[in-house]
Amino acid sequence: MLKLSGVMPALVTPFDAGGQIDFKAFETHLSMLRAAGVSGWVPCGSSGEYNLMSDEEREQVLRFVKDFARPGETLIAGTNAPSTAGVIANTQRAKDMGYDAVLLAVPFYTKPTQAEIVRHFNAVIDATDMNIVLYSYPGKDGVEIEYEALDALADNPRIIGIKESSGVLQRAIGISQRYAGRIQLVSGSDDIAWDFMHWGADSWICGPANCMARPVCQMDAAFRAGNHARAKEIMQAVWPAMNVLESGKFVQKLKYGCELQGNPVGECRMPFGPLTDAEKAEFAAAMQPILNWK
Repeated sequence: MLKLSGVMPALVTPFDAGGQIDFKAFETHLSMLRAAGVSGWVPCGSSGEYNLMSDEEREQVLRFVKDFARPGETLIAGTNAPSTAGVIANTQRAKDMGYDAVLLAVPFYTKPTQAEIVRHFNAVIDATDMNIVLYSYPGKDGVEIEYEALDALADNPRIIGIKESSGVLQRAIGISQRYAGRIQLVSGSDDIAWDFMHWGADSWICGPANCMARPVCQMDAAFRAGNHARAKEIMQAVWPAMNVLESGKFVQKLKYGCELQGNPVGECRMPFGPLTDAEKAEFAAAMQPILNWK
């Protein structure tokens, strides 16, 4: 089984003033994240506005990140689509490029049953033989990947982990205990990531890492080294900004946070709207303790 560890940013996609992908800004962004100590890359997830890009653009982003990556950096591609056939095509494309795994939520807009969820993921594996990190995000998808589905999938060696983004710690604890040694728990609820670490999450697919990579990577390293007190101190420093992120307009705030760090990545595509002056002021204040973190 592919071992997942460290902080892997759920990457934003930089856009220029004309709304096109800004690959120069993207390279600068990735270089800053690498310098901060990330362990891998997760492009074309929800933080990357994958649902607002064309198939051609998603392929360009995946190829760009793959070409930037170095040996030893884990590559996980977001290959979601509204249909199983679309997911299979996207996943095969990522596999052919050389990605290590894909990150998959349930197909959006469908609210499938648990039996349909199992059938969907098994169909993707049967067609592609690709490693899958499940993505449980009921707040966006409208349906949770419940134990019923996880029980049916847990012994498939291609189901290697689950990014748990429900925000419910009890569920993360349950997953870590029920599927120990079979499905790796991946932190996906950023404001309780410290708690996830205590319950066995050895990796963190982290949207906020786009604008606070240094502190979150240091937090992960401190915890890994057994310095739990230092990890908690860092969590306390980043928590106000994470709390504001979770209050709404998550991706817009990620991108504004990059700007605050001196690394502009442009605006979000419609239908995402811009931040108000008040929203910018609130997030800037919350980011203040971690700007220019050493």
